[in-house]
Amino acid sequence: MKPHSLFSLRYIASLLMLLSLFTAACGNDKGKVEGVNMLYGTDSKVWKTAKELDTTGDKVKQTSAQKQEELRIFANGTYNMTGATGAVSGKYTFDQAGKTITMTPDGSATSNTFAVETLTDKKLTLKSAEGAALMLEAQ
Repeated sequence: MKPHSLFSLRYIASLLMLLSLFTAACGNDKGKVEGVNMLYGTDSKVWKTAKELDTTGDKVKQTSAQKQEELRIFANGTYNMTGATGAVSGKYTFDQAGKTITMTPDGSATSNTFAVETLTDKKLTLKSAEGAALMLEAQ
């Protein structure tokens, strides 16, 4: 093989490697927080748990009851969580610039604020102040 063609082959292989790395990096949604309408779609959206991590980063095994839980977020600033143990409704505020969502259950003076690590049309990742993470998928 000629030295020139060997150089061309390496050059093309390097370009293909860079292209695949760039494509993989762009495909990662972590850190991507899109507009508030991604939370609720046109009127409301149902989110289900895809994965949960504890404060140490270890995966939490979901029970069958937890797999049935749903979080429905509405465009009017309210939410409803349903599961085997009942339902909780409340209000939320989303701070896109600060990448946080604050949820306040009805009748409660206490609210919970979560960091929004990912928000796309299909994925929502919430992280507690303690470091636990909840990865949700749109239904």
